[in-house]
Amino acid sequence: MPWPSETQRDTEVFGLIDKERERQNTGLQLIASENFTSPDVMEATGSVLTNKYAEGYPGKRYYGGNAVVDDIEALAIERVKKLFGAEHANVQPHSGASANMAVYLGLIKPGDTVLGLSLDHGGHLTHGSPVNASGILYNFQSFRVGATDERLDFDQIRELAIKHKPKMIVAGTTSYPRRLEPQPFRAIADEVGALMMFDIAHIAGLVAGGAHPNPVPYADVVTFTTHKTLRGPRGGCILTTAAHAAAIDKAVFPGSQGGPLEHAVAAKAVAFHEAMQPSFKDYAQQIVKNASALAEALSKQGFRLVSGGTDTHMMVVDLQPFDAELTGKESQLILDEAGITLNKNNIPNDPRSPFVTSGVRIGTPSVTTQGMKEPEMALIAEYIATTLRNRTNPAAVAEVRAKVAALCAKFPVYPKRA
Repeated sequence: MPWPSETQRDTEVFGLIDKERERQNTGLQLIASENFTSPDVMEATGSVLTNKYAEGYPGKRYYGGNAVVDDIEALAIERVKKLFGAEHANVQPHSGASANMAVYLGLIKPGDTVLGLSLDHGGHLTHGSPVNASGILYNFQSFRVGATDERLDFDQIRELAIKHKPKMIVAGTTSYPRRLEPQPFRAIADEVGALMMFDIAHIAGLVAGGAHPNPVPYADVVTFTTHKTLRGPRGGCILTTAAHAAAIDKAVFPGSQGGPLEHAVAAKAVAFHEAMQPSFKDYAQQIVKNASALAEALSKQGFRLVSGGTDTHMMVVDLQPFDAELTGKESQLILDEAGITLNKNNIPNDPRSPFVTSGVRIGTPSVTTQGMKEPEMALIAEYIATTLRNRTNPAAVAEVRAKVAALCAKFPVYPKRA
């Protein structure tokens, strides 16, 4: 039975894909967890590998016809081990969330105590939120950032670890803009006899590019997503010591996943190759430079930066000093109209709910991929401030939208489909 003919092509879906391409090409993509993948990564993701079932691991599959797939997955494993200096890697997790859950499943037992950063202070949903499986199945205790400096307080973390005696300590964040040194976490984990897991989902590309300390030599296990600063396909990865390799592999398959997405694994291999190139170090450094420049420019526009600034690819912006009535939800919506995409985000001790928020989170990976640098960051801050000051004036918002489109036209990402 043949596929539908060209005249039967699904023009509705592909028309919507073209609209999304246009949106990405003509707007500023400032969501900290997003990036633009290379055409090679996208080609691998959409390859014939999507047709192949490959339950198991290279050399130990439950289906036939996996000789090529085995070579591809083995290549991805070797590349990521080399990139981060790891003893063992599992490249099959479908996401960062599934990678984290596989670690819990493999290394601790339901009901065990785990210590992680509170979601509303910059942690991730899978670091013990009560609405997530991590918080439902495990006894998570949370640490928070300091009340005045809004930074991690390792004295507090140590006190909580001594008090609760966790089986595991989870380092890593999703909206914490400061440098995360792995040594203090390792010291506390050793003192209380806990395993140490480091979730570098947001900063994996910065680590690979030398713009952030590598936690692999210190952690028992490291998890990350491949689609944020690492600029690969959507997916996850787990790095671990040889001592935990078997437990982690078993927890991924058959413990929590079935057949791996080998087209995504191939795309991960491509992304790891790209991250090994000398130019990627320049890219990672520029992400941080751009974030610092954008944070400074936003501060000059009257916004308050949580913790006073950023050391990474992201910043959390407190909107209250800029406009006490302005919420993160409203900001996200009106900035979308101006072609500026970001997300609402709680600030530490936020008086508003997570569905409304008093802040927004902004990241620079995507605009850095486009080739923008510090001068453009000043323009972006100006466009954000102008839009929010004039949010009830459609003409003013439309004027910013035109300026955003003109700026993006100077830094094109993907050409229009022929």
